[in-house]
Amino acid sequence: MTSRCAATRISANARAICGAIFEVSRPDEELSRLDARAAAPDFWLNPAEAQKAQQRRRRVEQDCDLIRSLQRKTDDLAVLLEWAQAGERVEADFAQALDALSQEVQAGETKRMLGGEHDRANAIVAIHPGAGGTESQDWAEMLLRMYLRWMERRGFRRELVDYQPGEEAGIKSATILVSGEYAFGLLSAEAGVHRLVRISPFDSAARRHTSFASVYVWPELPEDVDIQIDDKDLRIDTFRSSGAGGQHVNVTDSAIRITHLPTGLVVSCQNERSQHRNRDSAMRVLKARLYDLKVRENQARLEQIGGAKKEIAFGSQIRSYVLQPYQMVKDHRTREQAGDVNRVLDGDIDQFIKAYLMQKASGTLGEPVADQDD
Repeated sequence: MTSRCAATRISANARAICGAIFEVSRPDEELSRLDARAAAPDFWLNPAEAQKAQQRRRRVEQDCDLIRSLQRKTDDLAVLLEWAQAGERVEADFAQALDALSQEVQAGETKRMLGGEHDRANAIVAIHPGAGGTESQDWAEMLLRMYLRWMERRGFRRELVDYQPGEEAGIKSATILVSGEYAFGLLSAEAGVHRLVRISPFDSAARRHTSFASVYVWPELPEDVDIQIDDKDLRIDTFRSSGAGGQHVNVTDSAIRITHLPTGLVVSCQNERSQHRNRDSAMRVLKARLYDLKVRENQARLEQIGGAKKEIAFGSQIRSYVLQPYQMVKDHRTREQAGDVNRVLDGDIDQFIKAYLMQKASGTLGEPVADQDD
């Protein structure tokens, strides 16, 4: 009975997703229009517009595939329910079909919430420790491991373009280029200050310490985004990669550090053995950061005109990971929480990302508010 109720609920969600996609864009009709446009003789006269149309076609085709897959799985589940009601022993097949439908419904729900301009883009993730020396640097490396494990689970391609080890333990900074559909949309939920409370392994008195680390997330921008970077505004330095990162870095003289003089932004890359490739990677990161800076400045001007008082900056912790005196991970924006901290630190963060995206999409996302007893 429980399985049948679950199947009914999941099937209803699947139909809702199909209905929402059809109501918003009727992808089958749009796909036909895009195919007709691509067949026109003048289609490639404007290469930039043609490329955008092709990208749009791929997205619409994915929507069509999702609808067909959900409908097929829903129909299969209905047939198995009929067989079960007729006395057939299909429990194993039913459970497998229910699980497959559930996973695809959850994936479909997540995609419905990711409709931002750059949500489908690759992501650039940077992690920096807060004040506190070795303690915070160790916490920053724990976050790095958590995200790398999550990316591995998701099947995203990970490229650690910069890794600056701490003197004793942990990292001073790390930058990851994450390639995969919706990488930025998903990881944008993680941008902010993360807080750790634990008994410090670096304190001989075994006292409880609180550490902070910041996570920054930017979309990797397509080539046609208008971000002007003059060579005269850049200072480019080469240096030897740090060896303490072990397998993370190559110990050569090919590492690149680029300083954008007008803004003071500094990016570096030491992952590749080629100076040229390191420079290309560093420029991609710089371009994303300059775009982010431009967006924030525009937003600040609009809020100033409108009289808004909200500060546009990281500063409030978005999530706390408490290992002592109790065990709990709590997101202070969504109030989502989990008791198995080790599971979360091992990369199982989807529940927090989904809660953030759901509340953001519904307009109910709150400001980060830390508990007094954390």
